[in-house]
Amino acid sequence: MRFLVRDRLLGIGEDYWIEDEHGRKVFLVDGKAMRLRDTFELKDAQGRVLIDIHQKMFALRDTMVIERDGEGLATIKRKRLSLLRNHYRVALADGSELDVSGKILDREFVVEYDDQVLAVISRRWLHLRETYGVDVVREDADPALLIAVAVCVIHLAEKEREDD
Repeated sequence: MRFLVRDRLLGIGEDYWIEDEHGRKVFLVDGKAMRLRDTFELKDAQGRVLIDIHQKMFALRDTMVIERDGEGLATIKRKRLSLLRNHYRVALADGSELDVSGKILDREFVVEYDDQVLAVISRRWLHLRETYGVDVVREDADPALLIAVAVCVIHLAEKEREDD
């Protein structure tokens, strides 16, 4: 399953649609402005909140938290020892981990579980400017979670770049 994200609209307080490969609006990322912490909601096409995403307060390193129905689903932070590429670790509530690595700011990275690719985030197969794709490779993967992970790591990488 492939999804298209319009990159230039990404920001707190701005909303943007994520479309499927046929151009149908599937998810809405609703950026919440005027909050103490960075906050997003991932909604379905009918406006129902599927996933809440927010910055964890009082963390030593920038950390994003993903929740579904008020329950913690995942915590995302930059991996400490990564010399060559951007590398993020996603700790899932069940104790398992996802690994996110690649060129985050260039929108060329993968999300893996146990050395198996779950999703590929890329601009390469698109001809539209300011757009990147999220290709969910495995049929049993949760597309909403993987899109939320992509939104989080891009947000964390951009925030880190701004701080430097």
